[in-house]
Amino acid sequence: MKEEIYRKRAAALQYDVTREQSPKVTAAGKGYVAEEIIERAKANHIPIQSDPSLVALLSELNINEEIPEELYQAVAEVFAYIYQIDKNVPK
Repeated sequence: MKEEIYRKRAAALQYDVTREQSPKVTAAGKGYVAEEIIERAKANHIPIQSDPSLVALLSELNINEEIPEELYQAVAEVFAYIYQIDKNVPK
């Protein structure tokens, strides 16, 4: 059980405001799968934010499932963080 606590977890979100009502989980996993999600994000220059509590909640959702309203505030903070980073990156 102790090993389970320390295994890395990751979740990926996607949101297309023109096609979707709310963000959705596009990938989630732990251990090797989490490492792969993170590596692919890095390879594609996708910003990464560490929030273990949010990842735990997102990992309970199915892939391509829209996030529930209860998580809107937390996910909005993630997207605000990404927007700030993206805004400051030279194009």
